[in-house]
Amino acid sequence: MCDRKKSGDMENHHADTRDAVRQLFDTVDAISVQGYDQERKVVYWNIGSEKIYGYSAEEAVGQKLEDLIIPEHMREGVVSAHRDWVTDGIEIPASELTLRNKSGQDVSVYSSHVMFRNAHDEYEMYCIDVYLGDVKKAQRQAVSKEELLNSVFESIPDLFFLLTEDGRIVECHAGDSRKLYVEYEQIVGKHMVDFLPEEVSAKFKASIAKSIAEGGVLSFEYYLDLPIGRIYFEARLSHLPGQKQVVVIARDITEANEAAELIRKQAYFDSLTSIPNRLLSLDRLSQMIKEMERSGEKAAVVFLDVDDFKKVNDSLGHDVGDKVLVEAANRLSSVVRDSDTVGRLGGDEFIVLMGALAESFDAVGTVEKLLGVFREPFTIDGRELILTTSIGVAVFPDNGESATDLLRNADAAMYQSKEAGRNTYSFFTKQMNAMILRRLEIEEQLYGALERGEFEVCYQPKINLRSGRIMGAEALLRWHSSVMGSVAPDEFIPIAEHTGLIVPIGKFVLAQALACLKEWGRASGQEYTMAVNLSPRQFRDQDFIDYVKQSLRTSGVAPERLEFEITEGVLLIGQACVDDILTGLHTLGIKLSMDDFGTGYSSLSYLRRYDFDLLKIDRSFVGGITTNKEDRDLVTATIAMAHSLNLEVVAEGVETADQLNVLCKLGCDVAQGYHFSKPIPARELMHYRLTDSCMVGG
Repeated sequence: MCDRKKSGDMENHHADTRDAVRQLFDTVDAISVQGYDQERKVVYWNIGSEKIYGYSAEEAVGQKLEDLIIPEHMREGVVSAHRDWVTDGIEIPASELTLRNKSGQDVSVYSSHVMFRNAHDEYEMYCIDVYLGDVKKAQRQAVSKEELLNSVFESIPDLFFLLTEDGRIVECHAGDSRKLYVEYEQIVGKHMVDFLPEEVSAKFKASIAKSIAEGGVLSFEYYLDLPIGRIYFEARLSHLPGQKQVVVIARDITEANEAAELIRKQAYFDSLTSIPNRLLSLDRLSQMIKEMERSGEKAAVVFLDVDDFKKVNDSLGHDVGDKVLVEAANRLSSVVRDSDTVGRLGGDEFIVLMGALAESFDAVGTVEKLLGVFREPFTIDGRELILTTSIGVAVFPDNGESATDLLRNADAAMYQSKEAGRNTYSFFTKQMNAMILRRLEIEEQLYGALERGEFEVCYQPKINLRSGRIMGAEALLRWHSSVMGSVAPDEFIPIAEHTGLIVPIGKFVLAQALACLKEWGRASGQEYTMAVNLSPRQFRDQDFIDYVKQSLRTSGVAPERLEFEITEGVLLIGQACVDDILTGLHTLGIKLSMDDFGTGYSSLSYLRRYDFDLLKIDRSFVGGITTNKEDRDLVTATIAMAHSLNLEVVAEGVETADQLNVLCKLGCDVAQGYHFSKPIPARELMHYRLTDSCMVGG
């Protein structure tokens, strides 16, 4: 009686294990598992068998083993071996076999076998075939059921647990035992909550309860700190209601988790400073606005720009500039509240978001701290740099109720700080709003202005001071908007540069200027020159040199009669780009002029670096040469220096005879300005004559 009970318990255990194995392998498609009764007819056929042998479960169930996948020459041996196992207990050893699929093609597998007794006390044989083309060969010595399962699980990177419904572990298999939280001997028979961290065990407990209540496959993620490091897992649970057990498969997703974290960091955090980038900063701004709408509190958007940062990059290199930005980010982050956000919008522009303010004035203290962190010199590579920042502040909801409005208004306030002398902060005002609206209107009307024919190129004559004759002209763009009337170049040129419209507009100016120069020369019989201004954005146009060549060919103008005026702003945009364009223009024979000399920071270095032909003194210095000794001394030194470098000197903005007399005495080569003529249309340029009153001493 005792033996029969023990035998029955054993059979039930085998049946439970068989059902658990079936449940496990129903979702596994990398391994073929087939079950056969005593007559070798198929009673179980998993999805892996369908993939390897081509027969669906419906086609296979009821068919005999030898009629499905056994080649002709092996059938007798297979039938005999199965019979010997059933009748005499002679197990079929695991081995490499070449079987066949539905199409009659050879299939190489590593095949292992297990024999069970079912509930009717009949034998069932299970074959586990590992396709050798997809996975490494299973261990060749898998003979018994225990060894076979271990072999299978060792070839799978996942952890397998069979649990009772209350979370006690019945079986555990691990391909890599290093991923177990405790040693194997301490796992079986224990409950999950006995050894796992509280947070993880709580997840298992809740998921097991949900799996029992709802069925289906549930999943959740967790991590464990193991001796090999922090490992992230995805656990998948499936309830076996018949056996009152739960199957758990835990997969190592550390690599995928780290990749996802890296992608998230790259998407939302600045790669240089590690603070939130523009995307994340604007998202947090939108969230902050929603929170303030609910609470009724105010918020401040602080826009910061490092003063003269281009000077650092240009004179000390981008490596030093990058280190300055990292230090700036650290300093800014050190003086804000934990709830505030410091982000980098790009370049040397930063943003600080401050929420939960009772009044606008509450932002002043933090803003002054932000300004103050720049008062200490930046020590970079043993070199001390004195830097300042200009700050603009916009307050929600007073200065805008959307992220776009607040950011735009904070930017406008920052520019107000720049105009006020830098190293200060400004809060947004209604006057700034009027300036923004004007800028937006100009930008809107600029689109299509070229197609509507609203642009006109005018020309200001240039006088050779040695001969007293006209030697050429400068092409100057004018805009007569059909909606806004005449718009000054100082207003629309920066906006055209910002939007990129300056590229097609610049091509229009060049074409008009060359056509005028050609006609002017034909009408007068003189070889005049034409000066055309270049913008930084045009230097980024890869087709620019080709366009210039084509324009010269079309107009028939010799390259040496064309002169491009270049400001320091152009030279600041990037060394490689500048070198390519200037080298190309110089090779063509086009003259190069350094415009607005004396207003930048590094003009002398540029004169040494590039092949300039002319140097143009800014009107701000020319206007003071008769009344201001410093201006006169500067112009005197500039002319002497330029001549020592074999450069001709052009003075712009000459408005009086006294200014002209001084320039002549100082040896200036060329002059232009209202004393001679304002910019005039092409038709007037053709008939322009220099009057006696404009001559020196006139």
